[in-house]
Amino acid sequence: MATVIITEKTSQAKDLRAALGERWGRILPAEGHLLRLAEPEEVDPAWKRWSPTLLKPDGLYPTRPDTGGNKAAKLEAIKAALRSCDRVILATDCDREGQLIGQEILEHLGFRGRVERALFTAQDPKTIRDAFSALRPNEAMRPLYEAAVARQQADQIFNLTLTRTATKTLLAPGTRGVIGIGRVKTPTLAIVCLRELEIRDFKPEDYFEVVATATVAGGSFLMRHAPAPKDRIKDRARAEAIARAAEGHGGPLSVTVEAKRQGPPKLYDLPSLQKTCGQRWGWTADRTLAVAQELYDGDGKKLITYPRAEARYLSENQIADVPAIVGALTRLRGFAHLEIGRPVIRKGRSGHFCDKALEGVSHHAVIPNVNVLDDLEPRLARLGDDEKRLFALICRSYLAAVMPDYEYRQTTVVMPVPVEGRPLPFRAVGRIPLLLGWKAAFGSADSDSGKEEEAEQTLPPLTDGEPAALSDARVEARRTQAPPRYNEGTLVDAMQNAWRFVEDPALRDRLKEAKGIGTPATRAEVIKGLRRQNLLTADGKWLMPTPAGLQLFETLRAAAPVLVDPGTTALWEMKLDEVVTGRAPFRAVIDAIAEEAGRLIGVLCGSRGATVDLGTPAPKGRFTRRRGATAAAGPRAGRRRSPKGAAAGTAEEAPKPRVRRTRKPAAAAALPDAARSGSDGAAPAPAPAAGAARRREPTERMLAFARSLATRKGIALPEACLHDFDHCRQFLDQHAK
Repeated sequence: MATVIITEKTSQAKDLRAALGERWGRILPAEGHLLRLAEPEEVDPAWKRWSPTLLKPDGLYPTRPDTGGNKAAKLEAIKAALRSCDRVILATDCDREGQLIGQEILEHLGFRGRVERALFTAQDPKTIRDAFSALRPNEAMRPLYEAAVARQQADQIFNLTLTRTATKTLLAPGTRGVIGIGRVKTPTLAIVCLRELEIRDFKPEDYFEVVATATVAGGSFLMRHAPAPKDRIKDRARAEAIARAAEGHGGPLSVTVEAKRQGPPKLYDLPSLQKTCGQRWGWTADRTLAVAQELYDGDGKKLITYPRAEARYLSENQIADVPAIVGALTRLRGFAHLEIGRPVIRKGRSGHFCDKALEGVSHHAVIPNVNVLDDLEPRLARLGDDEKRLFALICRSYLAAVMPDYEYRQTTVVMPVPVEGRPLPFRAVGRIPLLLGWKAAFGSADSDSGKEEEAEQTLPPLTDGEPAALSDARVEARRTQAPPRYNEGTLVDAMQNAWRFVEDPALRDRLKEAKGIGTPATRAEVIKGLRRQNLLTADGKWLMPTPAGLQLFETLRAAAPVLVDPGTTALWEMKLDEVVTGRAPFRAVIDAIAEEAGRLIGVLCGSRGATVDLGTPAPKGRFTRRRGATAAAGPRAGRRRSPKGAAAGTAEEAPKPRVRRTRKPAAAAALPDAARSGSDGAAPAPAPAAGAARRREPTERMLAFARSLATRKGIALPEACLHDFDHCRQFLDQHAK
């Protein structure tokens, strides 16, 4: 029986060939999704013109071959192979999207032979061989496939319908652009806007702490009276009274000594890697992914495992690789000083090796690649500075995971000071390291332990009940701080933990299970898409909404709050769960989500009084869109990026369309691809207000500076500034002081 094995990507095919050889059959890779859903106008020509219309076909959107990257050639290779085979083994990722990527090819090509499924969450040879010795009938995966189809179809209907509706109803007259609405994109914008409003509404409060020097037989140290936030001292006079009471006070110390230990942090998945690189080096989420991708499949590199990891655990099979990886890494100059001894293997959810934690997950944590240990030095010689830095971080994380706990002795000292008949505690905390353990792997670099520890100091020898005297008591003024803005790394983390923004307990729990909104492969693209559409901007490494982004958020929060609520994803996941468990047909889920999109059309059409100014005046020429431009305006659902990061469309941002100029070529060439005038691709753009053409236009540099000032100062940029030189100059003179 001739067999064809279909993998999700080329690297997966290579791993299967290394583990299996050719004895199971010919192994052919896809490149993520080889198929796309048809554009609305390919289904109904009337849908080419943008309008507030529900873009739901009578059946399903059909699939079409995708032409990006090498997709056409790979689909043709699979098609040719299927003509002469009797059996197919799908070896794509074992999650919902992986099932769709493999099975949609067979459905599209009409394959009618025997189909089996190989399920594995790691790509080491043993895991792969075990998976192929326990193949399952693919028919058992039908519910998972139907849930993926429901997600894909619902995203297309929901996102494109509401993007067109919002653009037609909310875009300010005289401006160009697209108001992109997406199940992931719009709640991500909301997360940034909520933080911005929290910062703007924040009113700093002064409070006071009292510090004194405690003297004992063995020396002196600082003690501090610092009540919990709810009991902070906000009256300086009271703080000074406490300082006077502390000055010269003597009494016994309460000394508690505890032996403590702290285990190493979890290994990295992509979101935690993006967060760490953003905090440590100021990298964008996209830059982190690009550097990691180069380490993964760059020519002559291949130093790490798949970077778009969804879990921070390894399979228990990979315990066997620990001695080889540790031995190879500690032969490198940067890690040769580490005395690891016998590796410590931590199993279960509190550790690092846990099969249970990988159930339903396609990719384990990012670690050094065990298959290239024999020639590490020549591979490292090919790395650039950023690649060396990231590889070292991943190596340190792995080594820390198999090193002993950090052990220390913590001493807590308390002395009560009577104030107005009530004892107020002064405290000091000291820590003496006993065994550095895993902390030695990080050296002076901060680890991703995720814990903030109380300020500590070196204490002299102390005994419980020892007398001490306080002196040099003083008041220290403090002020509460607004929460920080997000950088790209912390925003990715917020997207993964979007359950924090949801109040309903059931939705919170489901969103935790779904690992937030978006996927590790698409979150960076979602953020880039929001920036391209002028809804988010950056001030250094910090992200903030543009006036247009904040305006859109406020408009949607008032008119259609479901669009900015991360809980919407949780509701969808619950519906998709019912498909997987056989409690609901997948077409009913699509119909229900389409019905909700239809309701929201009415809501947005009823909000025509509220408009969003994307800050770009409409040009005077007329432009038309080629097929596919609809996807740029509105987020395309569920297309994965190719393994090497080439855009193949993502859950929230599809490839940029090409735009055909039909008039005024010079003006057209200056337009951003994702913000072409008009929203249906055929109608002329709104003309500027009467008389505007007679005004002197501000320069592009003036406009850029004005927008930057408006964003930084949190004020609206007046409409007149966009079209009139004098108004723009007055705005700059007033605010650029």
